[in-house]
Amino acid sequence: MRKVLLAMSTSTFLREQATQRAFVRKSVSAFMPGETVEEALAAAATLKPQRINTILTRLGEGVTRLDEAEKVTQHYLDTLDKVKAAGLDAQISVKPTQLGHDLDAVQAQRNLDRICEKAERLGNVPVWIDMENSPYVDPTIKMFRTSRERYKGVGLAMQAYLYRTAKDLEALIPLGPAIRIVKGAYLEPPEIAYPNKSDVDQNFYTLCTRMLADDALKAGSLLHIATHDIALADRLGAFIDERKIPTSAYEYAMLFGIQRSQQQRLAQSGKRTRVLISYGEYWYPWYMRRLAERPANVTFVLKNLFGG
Repeated sequence: MRKVLLAMSTSTFLREQATQRAFVRKSVSAFMPGETVEEALAAAATLKPQRINTILTRLGEGVTRLDEAEKVTQHYLDTLDKVKAAGLDAQISVKPTQLGHDLDAVQAQRNLDRICEKAERLGNVPVWIDMENSPYVDPTIKMFRTSRERYKGVGLAMQAYLYRTAKDLEALIPLGPAIRIVKGAYLEPPEIAYPNKSDVDQNFYTLCTRMLADDALKAGSLLHIATHDIALADRLGAFIDERKIPTSAYEYAMLFGIQRSQQQRLAQSGKRTRVLISYGEYWYPWYMRRLAERPANVTFVLKNLFGG
């Protein structure tokens, strides 16, 4: 099912069909509050009393013109002002190809740095750099390193399903980085990615515990534990409790609308919890990857649609 859903996520025909159908658009609402940043901010405001903070990301990747990349950059700069005015703890997450990486890597870096500079000035850090599919790993890490030399407030998503991630993480730990460990949501060949869920889960655990090792903590690292897998989260929670890891060293990161009871449980127990709220009109490929991450998400959508 995962492979089928990921293959569907790249289909232009299916995207055009899906975006025109009320049934699909209704199911998308289970995972995102709307298409505008104002709707995302309103959702973030409802989570604040629950002691749940947020990350905002505008959907879309692979812009085809530099003026589009400029519009995306300006959108995030304006969003930082709106977050400040609303009094929210809401960070932002960007994709390199949103900022024009495919067109002009130097300009994409400038765009990222503009966002990082403003976020640092406003005290809204880190700015998260999302990780796209495997051809973008090296350039994304390069962008992270370049911005990290100039700004402390920048973080990077890293994917547990890639064999290379452990080595990549090891090279970054001396920087004291902010790293969001995710399982991975693209269709990758078995030559470069673990094909079995159990192996991905184990690597996720290993990467997270590496980020919580003494040398990483001493360097000032911040870990985002980005999973909806309750058993895996609890396993890491037991490690954290046993080692008496300070709460400042990690946060649990989850997606809007998924495992809400788990989000509330973590927040109520005093665990720092942050929910990623996605918005925007380019939601189809993102939505299909969300369904593919966990087959249970398909059941979740059906229950929301039919009141089950």
